[in-house]
Amino acid sequence: MPKIKTKASAKKRFKITGTGKVLYAQAGKRHGMIKRTNKQIRNLRGTNVLFEGDAANVKKYFLPNG
Repeated sequence: MPKIKTKASAKKRFKITGTGKVLYAQAGKRHGMIKRTNKQIRNLRGTNVLFEGDAANVKKYFLPNG
């Protein structure tokens, strides 16, 4: 049997923590900052933890070796 490959797009977008949670970068900060409030921009910094149902799908289908 051939090895299962990790999806290249997923390894750029998600990171699995030591406890098995999936982190993702928040959306909405690529362009158009002038129309967003300072509070919105501030709150979109950093990473978030993905919901458990979505995280299970990411780990099963996109990051099988992660």
